[in-house]
Amino acid sequence: MTQEVNKGVIALKEKIRLYIEENKEELFKTIQDVVRIKSVVGNEQEMQLYMKKKYEELNLILHEIEPKYEKVSAHEAFIDSGIPFENRKNIIGIHKGVSNGKSLTIHGHVDVVSPEPYSNWTMDPWSGDIIGNKLYGRGSADMKAGLISNWFALKTLIDLGYPIAGDVQLHSVIEEEAGGGGGALACLEEGFVTDGYISTEPHNLNMTISHGGIMYFRVYVKGRTAHAGLAHEGINAISKMMKILSALDELSEWRAKNVKFDLFEKGSGQSVHLNLGVLKAGDWVSTVPGEAILEGRIGFIPGETREEIKQLVQDTIMKSVLGDEWMDKNPPVIEWFGWSTEPWYQDPENPFVKLFIENAEDVMGHKVIMVGRAGGNDARFTQYYGNQGLCFGPIGENMHGPDECVHLDSVVEVTNVLANYIIKWSES
Repeated sequence: MTQEVNKGVIALKEKIRLYIEENKEELFKTIQDVVRIKSVVGNEQEMQLYMKKKYEELNLILHEIEPKYEKVSAHEAFIDSGIPFENRKNIIGIHKGVSNGKSLTIHGHVDVVSPEPYSNWTMDPWSGDIIGNKLYGRGSADMKAGLISNWFALKTLIDLGYPIAGDVQLHSVIEEEAGGGGGALACLEEGFVTDGYISTEPHNLNMTISHGGIMYFRVYVKGRTAHAGLAHEGINAISKMMKILSALDELSEWRAKNVKFDLFEKGSGQSVHLNLGVLKAGDWVSTVPGEAILEGRIGFIPGETREEIKQLVQDTIMKSVLGDEWMDKNPPVIEWFGWSTEPWYQDPENPFVKLFIENAEDVMGHKVIMVGRAGGNDARFTQYYGNQGLCFGPIGENMHGPDECVHLDSVVEVTNVLANYIIKWSES
């Protein structure tokens, strides 16, 4: 790089940083605005109307994508949320490049999980209140701050008059929290595929290039109802389910100790989890329960397949009830539902990834750690479209929990990194 070009790059980087610093109150105010919109998954349209307006402010080419169930449900990565798609739209804004540069998608989801129970919060979960360096509220970190950073990074370059070489697509999508079938997947299925894909999930300024496979399962155990005063005539479904619970707990402990994937250890602290999340049984204290239902989630690493994991869970359950006379005649019924996704792994030597790390470290002035996550995200869909993807986003706390918040200084850093990367990627 010549001295003159090098000076120009440094000057541009400083110009971007100065613009964002001088206008960061607008960035923060916009995040507050969207946190105050109660866009719990399934009820995203008020938020999407807001995002449409923000994209219109930048004169982006707008596309409104209402998912087509027949089309997306045929895809192998589809997860059925059970929520109808009617009147639930994804919003895409496209800034056309001035030449034939590489294109880029910057993705964010508008849906959030419920803040219930409200009593666990110390403040209003829809307040968007700023205390010190933290902005609070449901979805502040997961992931409305990242979504707005995407918009503000592109706004920065447009306001500075920089001629971006390639197309930049901003994707504002629905139902990531419910599997992404009607959101990111629907957009990709409609042909909105670019040369690179970034999701600004709250990954603490680390770069995520992999996440675990995830599957949900449900176990039905049959009992026989009876009056509690004649309980000896009944078969208690809760008691029968306890054998299965114990066996799955043992499997969870074994896998936690023995199944390792380095990127997940770095990003999540443990590579795999088997969470028993729901247990339902009985409807009256004086009645022997005639049915028990258990719901669980199992995670797995690259190299393990859905079929292998299904067999493992099913074998564990059936072995746990061997020799039980009642269960031999009335075996547990196992059902797979909801999330069902293979692991995602992006090659760390990919030029898209290597250039992003180089750019992020240059902009922030410190090392960026490459990690994986035991939880899923929308970037996984890129592997089905010959695309390259990664996640990089701000520092957040208590995602899906009470007093969720995002660190505002990290939001500024993410916005800086994105604005600079748009230029570097499009011109690479």
